[in-house]
Amino acid sequence: MQTFLIPVAITLGSQSSMMHLRSELPPKLLPLNISQALEMALEQKELDQEPGAGLDSSLIRSGSSCQNPGCDAVYQSPESDATPCTYHPGAPRFHEGMKSWSCCGIQTLDFGAFLAQPGCRVGRHDWGKQLPASCRHDWHQTDSLVVVTVYGQIPLPAFNWVKASQTELHVHIVFDGNRVFQAQMKLWGVINVEQSSVSLMPSRVEISLVKADPGSWAQLEHPDALAEKAKAGTGLEMDEEESEDSDDDLSWTEEEEEEEAMGE
Repeated sequence: MQTFLIPVAITLGSQSSMMHLRSELPPKLLPLNISQALEMALEQKELDQEPGAGLDSSLIRSGSSCQNPGCDAVYQSPESDATPCTYHPGAPRFHEGMKSWSCCGIQTLDFGAFLAQPGCRVGRHDWGKQLPASCRHDWHQTDSLVVVTVYGQIPLPAFNWVKASQTELHVHIVFDGNRVFQAQMKLWGVINVEQSSVSLMPSRVEISLVKADPGSWAQLEHPDALAEKAKAGTGLEMDEEESEDSDDDLSWTEEEEEEEAMGE
């Protein structure tokens, strides 16, 4: 009997370790795809923002990121405000696939290279607060794909990021008006991070997560994570009923959906 039991124990332990290693992989940034309709909307809209003159340090939370484009500084203490801020004072420009900042005009086709361009001016950090937005959102799936949709007007590519590991999703979307939608969740199943991506459109953001194994998910989030959120009162219900009933001011209209479809 032992000759049969020992290999089984080893196999189970190995599988458990592999799953544990999967969950420990750090989240990676998902590539952002900007629709032509959004590029046109951004071309027509002035996104210039004057760098902030600083806030009362008592109102700034530790860990706040500088809001000036191109600066990745994080507020740790009042001394953080004394460090130089290297940023882009201009607006992001998107035209016929080319991406650049109006202040320095360095053009590139690659969105990652655009975001990595160092700032061209030195000034003061802007620790200004962003306004939380409770956007309409839902999700749907196929046998091989899960799509999370967040509805809102004019997502700003230069300020948005979505990170994912094989079992977790971290969302930070800034819409026009400095309104930000944030979510963090442990997924029901395992995804292929390398094949997943994000699409930005004038009235919504679609996060496409490729399933590691084909099949149906019972829900978007893992039940243990949902239970923890329910206890904390921060549950993120993502279902079609909520998306139909919500009247958040960032949500789109049927007319806007038709206009976007014609523009893409």
